[in-house]
Amino acid sequence: MDKVGAPGEWLKSRFQDRSAKIGVIGLGYVGLPLLQAFIQAGFSTIGYDVDPEKPKRLMAGESYIKHVPSAWIAEWLAERRFTATADMTRLAEADVLLICVPTPLNDSRDPDLTYVEATARQIAAHLRPAQLVVLESTTYPGTTRDVILPILNESGLQAGVDFFLAYSPEREDPGNPDFSASRIPKVVGGLDPTSLDLANTLYAAAVVQTVPVSSCEVAEACKILENTYRAVNIAMVNELKVLFDRLGIDVWEVIEAAKTKPFGFQAFYPGPGLGGHCIPIDPFYLSWLARRHELSTRFIELAGEINHSMPHYVIDRLVTALNDAGKPVRGSRVAVLGVAYKKDIDDPRESPSFKLMELLAERGAILSYNDPHIPVLPSMRHYQVAELSSQELTAQFLADQDCVLIATDHSTYDWSFIVRHAPLVVDTRNATKDLPASPGKIYKA
Repeated sequence: MDKVGAPGEWLKSRFQDRSAKIGVIGLGYVGLPLLQAFIQAGFSTIGYDVDPEKPKRLMAGESYIKHVPSAWIAEWLAERRFTATADMTRLAEADVLLICVPTPLNDSRDPDLTYVEATARQIAAHLRPAQLVVLESTTYPGTTRDVILPILNESGLQAGVDFFLAYSPEREDPGNPDFSASRIPKVVGGLDPTSLDLANTLYAAAVVQTVPVSSCEVAEACKILENTYRAVNIAMVNELKVLFDRLGIDVWEVIEAAKTKPFGFQAFYPGPGLGGHCIPIDPFYLSWLARRHELSTRFIELAGEINHSMPHYVIDRLVTALNDAGKPVRGSRVAVLGVAYKKDIDDPRESPSFKLMELLAERGAILSYNDPHIPVLPSMRHYQVAELSSQELTAQFLADQDCVLIATDHSTYDWSFIVRHAPLVVDTRNATKDLPASPGKIYKA
């Protein structure tokens, strides 16, 4: 590597003239859209993943994520701006290493940084001067400085002088074409002023706006705030849903009325539980950190309890619906519509559908499911579910069920057809709101 001037100056010039090679570690729901943003901006890229099957499929021009079309991959390869590998000895080839690996919770609902720490160790083994490392994985404030930095220091290189370190939280809205990775502002926090300047220059070349903040900790806390805000407000409407149901009031109608107020109100919607990688997990990172500092986050933990209870409420409503039809849950055929955590995507991470299916199986229901985006039910880390394949939604299939449970309201579903042929429907998404009222046929949950 032929550098002129200090490592930081050399690297910044590479960002400005788009000659830097951008490495993305973790080729999943965050990593692939991020690659697209940098390739569109004119950079060459290299993708890393410890699962050798992912680089293999990408190098064959095949995507495995619905909202990342294979046409993108084909363009990347045709333009020679992308290569993918499972060989982590090639980490030194990139000028930038963006870490986009999972940050789940363990069985005690404490942060599990196994993937982050393993990635940092791989980087440390191959770290060279004039590299920028940016953690994008959601985590608690202090991770970049207290966890990543000590591992990278084992390389013998000096942070802020030889290499540079920053945090920029991923922001993704899968399935929303209005917010591609390049069109979402990026918050950026650096370990030191030079790291911040470099990370800000890098992202400014690829996204619509950057928001530099004073430290990695502020950027880390920003991401936690964004998702805790959503989790708490969803918990509120979920709790109101249960109360309003007891009062005979439709919570969906209440929300539609309330959101006509042009100020001071933002609509959040109830559901069968929280899904996705961020919202069900991130608030617990903050409550864990609070406990370490001998503080309690009662608001956050209460919201978590409410949201965690929603699948049980849905099953109670389903039991009532079957009882009203003179049927027990045990032995009843129940079809779950939708196992993705939100509509029109193929992402099953933390989807409440798995908890619903687990609870139904415990009660002896005969389960099936349909999801046009997930043809085979994947195995899940925290749930015990049967090996099932998506069933075609024919009139006969629907008629053969004792109950159809709407868990995800995919746009491709024909609700009129479903309600017409299913003997009983439990709707957790208000998907049937525009259909004629059918006493004893549709239950809201």
